[in-house]
Amino acid sequence: MLDADLKEEIQQGYRQFLASNELRPRLGQKQMIAAIANVLGDIEEGDEGQRISANGICVVEAGTGTGKTLAYLLSTLPIARQLGKRVVVATGTVALQEQLVNRDIPALLKSTGWEYTISLAKGRGRYLCPLRLEQCLDTASAKDSGVFLFEDEIDFNPTSNIIASYRAMDESLKSGDWPGDRDNWPDSIEDADWRPLTVDRRQCAGRRCRYIRECCFFKARDELEEADCIVANHDLVMADLALGGGIILPAPEDTIYIFDEGHRVAATALNHFSGQCRLRSTINWFGRMQKQVVGRLPLLINAPDLTTRIEKMANLASSTEKLLGLSYPMFEKLLDRESLGDDESRWCFPGGDPGDEVRELAGHISESLSSLASTLEVLSDRVGDGMDEPHFPVPRVDLEQLFQMVGIWQGRVEAALHLWKCYASKDQGQGPPYARWLSLEEGVGGNMDIQLSASPTDAGSIFKSSLWQRCYGAVITSATLQTLGSFGGFQKRCGLTDDAQFSAVAGAFDFAKAGVLSVPDIGADPSDAKAHTDALIAQLPDIIDWQEGSLVLFASKRQMELVYEQLPAENVDKVLIQGQWANQEIVQRHKTAIDAGKGSVIFGLASFAEGMDFPGSYCVHVIIAKIPFAVPNDPVHSTLSEWLEKKGGNAFMELMLPDASLRLHQACGRLIRTETDVGRVTILDRRIVTKRYGKQLLADLPPFRRDYE
Repeated sequence: MLDADLKEEIQQGYRQFLASNELRPRLGQKQMIAAIANVLGDIEEGDEGQRISANGICVVEAGTGTGKTLAYLLSTLPIARQLGKRVVVATGTVALQEQLVNRDIPALLKSTGWEYTISLAKGRGRYLCPLRLEQCLDTASAKDSGVFLFEDEIDFNPTSNIIASYRAMDESLKSGDWPGDRDNWPDSIEDADWRPLTVDRRQCAGRRCRYIRECCFFKARDELEEADCIVANHDLVMADLALGGGIILPAPEDTIYIFDEGHRVAATALNHFSGQCRLRSTINWFGRMQKQVVGRLPLLINAPDLTTRIEKMANLASSTEKLLGLSYPMFEKLLDRESLGDDESRWCFPGGDPGDEVRELAGHISESLSSLASTLEVLSDRVGDGMDEPHFPVPRVDLEQLFQMVGIWQGRVEAALHLWKCYASKDQGQGPPYARWLSLEEGVGGNMDIQLSASPTDAGSIFKSSLWQRCYGAVITSATLQTLGSFGGFQKRCGLTDDAQFSAVAGAFDFAKAGVLSVPDIGADPSDAKAHTDALIAQLPDIIDWQEGSLVLFASKRQMELVYEQLPAENVDKVLIQGQWANQEIVQRHKTAIDAGKGSVIFGLASFAEGMDFPGSYCVHVIIAKIPFAVPNDPVHSTLSEWLEKKGGNAFMELMLPDASLRLHQACGRLIRTETDVGRVTILDRRIVTKRYGKQLLADLPPFRRDYE
């Protein structure tokens, strides 16, 4: 139980925040603060400060406008400090991280007078590597600048403008005006131009690097050591767990995690632990790898130890290349035998089982890749040792480039090994299987390639063993965690036990006054895709008010494009369709048009149905083309559905319907973002009022006034 002093500190902090910002207390916010404080306060500790009780996980559904950020920070920061623990706030995106660090948390600390140190944690890819910058500038100045010396898959031939940007970055770093963070660079820079400036963990020499004192990444990482609260994102937490936990972020045992936008965490985990391997591309890459070895050997003539190791590595690469070559005809025949339709590009192994023949070959490939990975690890260590030796017979600049090259090889080999191990192993049948599938992808030069993919279908087991059983405590919150009136689906997807505490707090908006939900009859059922698309083409121009801000959400990219192509000429100029520009550019153009008093309509897919904020006049009408059921041929979905059916379950009721409910709720959530917002939601799918399951979907939606015509 919380002691009286800690309760008073939290309550006083809340009162000060409200008074400082001239705000009124919100019922849902107070309920959320109490729920989190009670759960964290009831944790039982061992002698060394570790959690020994089964509780400690708090799940709170709190609608938009509740003030979730304030609630979880007010309740968690003082408790963590008293317990000697640290707080990791994990958001869905880097943009939300920036908002927390630059706006929300400073406002809280200023209003309450609290003193906590806050740090922003990002992956290495967001930070420039000073050594790579030097290499880029040196290469750009060389006569043979058409080839990037240390990245085999980048054609490094920068324009004069990019070289000027690199030089400006160099000057800003040296003057201390810029910390080397991509997100803080004043000008936008394309991925292709930023990527040569970064390294991953395998290419980084760490404390051996001659630029370690100037290293942008390590400077940022050192700040984390002293921070009371670290703001990360879901992907970074998953990356840390994949490495064993406590490598990038504080150890789970000493951490209270807060997962904002918590409805995303299961999908993020599945994506992070999945794997892919393009056969022809990988085979060709192993060939180039061996040629690179030949090119490096003359530089290592005075270092026979390195020469021997790199030759051994090349021989293993050759053996692996041959094994992969044997696999291509097998999968090619398999795809031919399954005779994909004209509109199909992938095929899923039934039950996720690739069969004994594939499994046996995958086992041999895995063994070869494992040997290669081990050899590369030893080679990397030896090259690193050479960089520490003052009189090593190979120039340091050559060792630095070789170290980075070996790191690139390691990354590619380890990724391939992960995939092939998934194909070599047999699921034990104790839980949902892995999904394994083949797909035809366009490769270099327009040639088709076969891609092997694998993904877990159950995020629960990942979280249960890697996080929930280890962390000191955790808070998971979002506006949409319940589906079909229950937390059961979320609990199952995330592997939460019955000891976790679940609560839904009071909402902040009067939805009945703010908006109306209508379901007009457009004369076509989405189960007939062509008829439904034709109906949208005919009627959508009349449903949209072209003088206001609207968001039209599609479940199918093809349908979205067909409707867009058939719009009347006078309407096309007011539509911003996803894919036309980057999502943030579309949002900016949309808001600019509305600010100028013009109408603007966004045509978007799933990424516009959640996480986007369109307050006020930016969105007064959300149009949902159809109920967003999962695509039936999605490999992860189909594998899990098949497993559920074999277990005697109902895949539609247990999987498809809850997922559709969550997506639909998120889509409707784009409309009312502040207490003064008003508008309407239109669903162009009559199944929501004609089918039995429609009542369940409607019950999950915000309580707008209803108009079913």
